Amino acid sequence: MKKSWITIAVAAVVVLAGVAVWLFLNLQQQKQVNQEMQELAELDKQEMENEYERFTMQYSEMMTQINNDSIVAQLTREQLRTQQLLEELKQTKAADAREIARLKKELATVREVLRSYIRQVDSLNQVNETLRSENLHIRDELAASNREIEGLASEKATLSEKVAIAAQLDATGITMTPLNKRNKPAKKMKDCKQIQVNFTIAKNVTASNGVRTIYVRIQTPNGNVLNGGVFDFEDRQIEYSMKKGIEYSGEETAVTTYWNVNEFLAAGEYRVSIFSEGNMIGTKTFTFK
Repeated sequence: MKKSWITIAVAAVVVLAGVAVWLFLNLQQQKQVNQEMQELAELDKQEMENEYERFTMQYSEMMTQINNDSIVAQLTREQLRTQQLLEELKQTKAADAREIARLKKELATVREVLRSYIRQVDSLNQVNETLRSENLHIRDELAASNREIEGLASEKATLSEKVAIAAQLDATGITMTPLNKRNKPAKKMKDCKQIQVNFTIAKNVTASNGVRTIYVRIQTPNGNVLNGGVFDFEDRQIEYSMKKGIEYSGEETAVTTYWNVNEFLAAGEYRVSIFSEGNMIGTKTFTFK
């Protein structure tokens, strides 16, 4: 009796340890995604700061190209306003989404105002060779700023791709079962009247909730697809066998689909592939007599 209790206690400890390890790994995955999203916000803020600084330098450049005191005064006011918004942005935390959104709208306004002044200046003056030489240094700084912005945009795109990959669904535990006319597992494919495909959409705390369309594709031993229609995949349309809409809440979700057989199915190797939102999220091969 004592040994039995010891066995139960050891089993309980092992189970609890397994649960603890799973929770730890899940927490680490979420922390990594949160960190990447924070880095993405920081890059977005840095990119905005660089644009504000570039607009400030462009105002300086334009003021060297004209002799109209009225326009120079207007450009000076807009440059000071741009510098003030830049200081507000520098003092704003990247995590302050509301303030970042406001300053991003202000940035769009500054951009449009700057464009209107560029058109005015271009219509009033022609830049001579002397001024081109004097502005060479500012142009070099603008080029360096543009290169930095391009680098930040590339890094931001990379982080965005990593976050998108983390949000992709994953189909696990895929099974394919031929059913006979009594709805029982068929021993041979020639007796198959219906195909049942089961799988599980794994838990993903990063993926957004909502209705998802799942496509199931069954390839026969001769390479043909049991056709139920077509869908878009990698800039082209491919055949699917079954499709099903599911309500995904981020938790593990079981899915079952059926294909009604209306043709002869040969023995051999069948491949089942699962797709969702333009991604193949699972595949498995089965061999039947």
